[in-house]
Amino acid sequence: MFIIRKKENAMGWITKTFKVWTPLLVLFTCLILAGCEGTDSRGKVDDTVKELSGQKNIERFDQMKKDIDKINKQQADRLKEPQ
Repeated sequence: MFIIRKKENAMGWITKTFKVWTPLLVLFTCLILAGCEGTDSRGKVDDTVKELSGQKNIERFDQMKKDIDKINKQQADRLKEPQ
């Protein structure tokens, strides 16, 4: 009987600890994630990651390609017009 009581007390302590710490951990995690999402530093971090991964260069090249295609189309239209 004495051994069973010790197990119940040990389990009760663990259960109480998890009941208190789990909501606190969830709350702090939500606050941290919500605080970082809308800040300027988050935008700077995203820009840095894009720059280092090469995604910004790919976006620039795609934009240049679109611009060149647009210019070529305008030139072709000008040449087709009767003078």
